[in-house]
Amino acid sequence: MHCAVFMVVTISYFFWTDAVNHYNKDENKALKYLIEPPVYAEIKARRGENATLPCVLRTVPSHYRVKWSKVDSLNTAAKNIVLISNGHEVKHYGTWQSKASLRRMHALDISLRLTKLELQDCGLYQCELINGIDDEGVTITLSIEGVVFPYQSSHGRYKFTYFDAKKACAEQDATLATYTQLYREWTDGLEWCNAGWINDGTVHYPILNPRPSCGKDLPPGIRSYGPRDKTKEHYDAFCFTSTTKGSVFFVPGRLTFLEAEHACKEKGASLALVGQLYSSWKFLGLERCDGGWLQDGSVRFPIITPKKRCGGVPQPGVHSFGFPKKTISSYGAYCYIVINDH
Repeated sequence: MHCAVFMVVTISYFFWTDAVNHYNKDENKALKYLIEPPVYAEIKARRGENATLPCVLRTVPSHYRVKWSKVDSLNTAAKNIVLISNGHEVKHYGTWQSKASLRRMHALDISLRLTKLELQDCGLYQCELINGIDDEGVTITLSIEGVVFPYQSSHGRYKFTYFDAKKACAEQDATLATYTQLYREWTDGLEWCNAGWINDGTVHYPILNPRPSCGKDLPPGIRSYGPRDKTKEHYDAFCFTSTTKGSVFFVPGRLTFLEAEHACKEKGASLALVGQLYSSWKFLGLERCDGGWLQDGSVRFPIITPKKRCGGVPQPGVHSFGFPKKTISSYGAYCYIVINDH
């Protein structure tokens, strides 16, 4: 642990986050045409579901356009346009055509409807009314319900650059977590003594029980190294995943890695990714006391209710045996199979 690195107090990051959420908002300007969302400033959904981001007109101008944009989490001045409408026709941008539309439940409704949500759809969205000098907008946060997990390279601790970490998470059916996602997981009990990248290029680690080996006497919280060099510095990663189209099941035995691959294939499945195992543990209640191979060569087991006979692990979670030699015949297999919708 690079203990000499300056630690940022957790609460300061909340002030920064709050500033981002109101990045382009004139607090002294009363909205004339749009209604500020009184309740639904944050919409929560799971991957694969649909979501509606509410935006309602107070009154309809004679001539106007509606623009929905997604704010870039790494550059709050940049906005990715989702769609623009003049009230009659809608123009989509990028890949949004297949998943974004205006809900239009009534004449005042300009809410954004998103279908088949993906992990990268979470973030801040802005609904803007473009009406000459009377332009105004409101912001809505879309949160994807999921789970954050720490991830290390098979070569050991602190091996990922920022871009390596981003790739490693994607390979495990996940994305780099946001600070908000990491904070929520910490409130649910996540504790990890190794520092890891998150999506904005900063590095953190969550601590519930301060101890000499983890930052000495600093208070509990999300301890931060702040922004780091994305190409030269190396840390672990905090990945985020959500629900999947399939589920994970366990095949018992004393198998090598190759035998585990074959056992899953025989059942019409494949070795699970780490994100898929976490998803089944979080959303489907998967619990198993036995270690099993995963596709990345690691061996893990998911626990919901800690038991003495399960290694005496005191906390629920997906626990790891690391990356054993693949020729060792000591573990079962966690297989992933897609559930047929029909």
